[in-house]
Amino acid sequence: MSAEEASRGIAGAAQPPACLLRHRDLIDHGLRAATDRLWPKVGRAVAYHFGWCNAEGLPVDGDSGKGIRPALTLLVTEAYGEPAESALSGAVALELLHNFSLIHDDIIDGDTERRHRPTVWATFGTAQAIIAGDALSNLALNLLLEADRPESQVAAAELCRASAAMIEGQAQDLDFEARLDVTLEEGLAMSARKTGALFACAGALGAIFAHHDHAAELAAWRAFGRDLGTAFQAVDDVLGIWGEPQITGKPRANDVRQRKKSLPILHALRPEAPYRRELTDILTSAEDITETDLARVVALLEASGSRAWALDLAERKLQQALAHLADQPLLPGPAEELRQAAEFLVGRQY
Repeated sequence: MSAEEASRGIAGAAQPPACLLRHRDLIDHGLRAATDRLWPKVGRAVAYHFGWCNAEGLPVDGDSGKGIRPALTLLVTEAYGEPAESALSGAVALELLHNFSLIHDDIIDGDTERRHRPTVWATFGTAQAIIAGDALSNLALNLLLEADRPESQVAAAELCRASAAMIEGQAQDLDFEARLDVTLEEGLAMSARKTGALFACAGALGAIFAHHDHAAELAAWRAFGRDLGTAFQAVDDVLGIWGEPQITGKPRANDVRQRKKSLPILHALRPEAPYRRELTDILTSAEDITETDLARVVALLEASGSRAWALDLAERKLQQALAHLADQPLLPGPAEELRQAAEFLVGRQY
């Protein structure tokens, strides 16, 4: 991918393909049924996070998120010839776990806006947001453990594996904030855990509920997910710096403002990078980052080729992910839908 093509990459796909939307109602119904079991005050904070109600608990038609991970789980199950409904408990559990991480991430990062409105902690307070996130994590595992199906036990173990990897990645991300010597390789490994773990779980759960849970099959889906997750994170990092606020729902150059060591920034901070010293001086200054500083950092990242590099990385990881599917006995139609879904993730605008 050329630098010019890479610079256009995030404008490549404004809307998700139909395959990612087909089961939105099914997933939404499953999520509502699961979260209805929560204690009402906790349930209100959770419903607010999902965009189902306002802060007072009154129903609204809000944004519940992209729902990519549960959609992938159902697509994988269909690709093996099984009905999507057979994997619904796994898809819902995965989405609950993902949203647990989002609620806690917003607290950790101090983000006050998600999906174009105040975050849970900014609305209900930090303590209530922590409890809401904890409740989602616990509920996710319970959905699988209480199901009277042999594959549910395998799925629960897979979910625990993914949760542990995601938490380890988050811990590494936090550790990076206090370090000046983070390498690009470390950043890539962190992304494969923090983001890739749940994508890996999405594919593996789909295979498990389709009764394709042999070690080699699950290993292929985990590898697919880790590569796809890294591609997703690379695009997410580009959007965190260059994304349009009215589309992403977050302030422009938000990751720079928060001094995150995202992949484009780590690329520009390599020892041999041309503007490393100036970038380091701005990002490590004890002073608040001003709007002038933000503009200068973004310009230096662009001049370092870091945006083009991140988008090229996303494309390479996408192709690696798709290669893992080559030997799987998938139905042609659903397999093509999986490819379309994966391609959307590296061409999205939000």
